Amino acid sequence: MSQAARPDPRALPTAPTTRFAPAPTGHLHLGHLANAAYVWGVARASGGTVILRIEDHDRQRSRAALERDLLDDLDALGLRPDRPSTDEIRSGPSPYRQSDRGPWYAAALERLRERGLSYACDCARSTFAAWADEHGTAFGGPGCPGGCRERGLDDDGATPLRVHLGGGEERWFDLLLGPMSDSPTRTGDPLARDRHGNWTYGFCVVVDDLEHGIDLVIRGRDLLDATAGQLRLARLLGREKPPTFLHHPLIRKPDGSKLSKADGDTSVRSLLAAGRTPAELFGEAAAAVGLLDAPRPVPADALSELFV
Repeated sequence: MSQAARPDPRALPTAPTTRFAPAPTGHLHLGHLANAAYVWGVARASGGTVILRIEDHDRQRSRAALERDLLDDLDALGLRPDRPSTDEIRSGPSPYRQSDRGPWYAAALERLRERGLSYACDCARSTFAAWADEHGTAFGGPGCPGGCRERGLDDDGATPLRVHLGGGEERWFDLLLGPMSDSPTRTGDPLARDRHGNWTYGFCVVVDDLEHGIDLVIRGRDLLDATAGQLRLARLLGREKPPTFLHHPLIRKPDGSKLSKADGDTSVRSLLAAGRTPAELFGEAAAAVGLLDAPRPVPADALSELFV
């Protein structure tokens, strides 16, 4: 078993609350199973709790039918969250579905607005591109290329909104990567609401993790760069103790790219329909990220054995 992929059991928090948070924009693939192996495995090995969250903040790409498939696939895989159950999610509006949480996001943004930490921004991608062409490097640091906070644009409900995070660095300890530090504004102040009126991923997850009591965030290393900004935003929203982070390896395709729903990579439901068992798929995913030296069947209720 690869030690680079496996946290020291002695470093795991006691009885943490973590989450599995898929987006209904496509079907689950082996990359999701790798994440699930970490989430359920670490939680069960440390006496923790798994929260299921449906991250459908992107209303243009999320689909109700895909959410139904996602919940069915979790049941078929034997992945049972501690709360809410998949049946509770199916039953109607839920505080664990982002599209039902608009009032919570609006209230969080209002708290920031009252402190002068939210501002309307009319910078488009072309604005960032023009700034990069002029300066020979991508925009970074507090603010935006157009200086929109200083311009005091009106929030007309259609203009995107950003959060002013300030400068400096954020430091944290990752359970796999060790001591880390980064700028919270490496690409400028983050958006809280985009040009389509959607609440953004980076804003929603911070509000949700604070409200849901998530104190252990387990996710792929493709989101490592988002950590510093999310730590800063959480503090601005009143979070006194930051969550612990574990950024795990990704499953890579032969060309080095990660698995993607958008690229049509083989779905878990297709593999199950073709006769593969959940235990076989978990073993394949675990081996692909270094939790096993070679694939072998690992049932869902035995994922904790990967972390003890």
